[in-house]
Amino acid sequence: MGMFTQLVTLPLAPVRGVVWVSERVLEVAEDQYYDPEPVHRALADLERRLLSGEIDEEAFDRLEDELLDRLDEIKAHRAAGQG
Repeated sequence: MGMFTQLVTLPLAPVRGVVWVSERVLEVAEDQYYDPEPVHRALADLERRLLSGEIDEEAFDRLEDELLDRLDEIKAHRAAGQG
């Protein structure tokens, strides 16, 4: 980038800074959203609740299906990111 280009685009520097920060925030948010560990913990907690009698089989099956769907979504996202 030449000196002239830097001078001409200088007024856009704050905008570029905001865009850069927004991109970093999005990356962190996506990393947290697509982290499978909380889903694994929720599945373990769900099984604990079933075994302790807090929930019945029907509720367990429904909630387990939701969590497994979430894991499928995470796996699909990661596969798309690697391809």
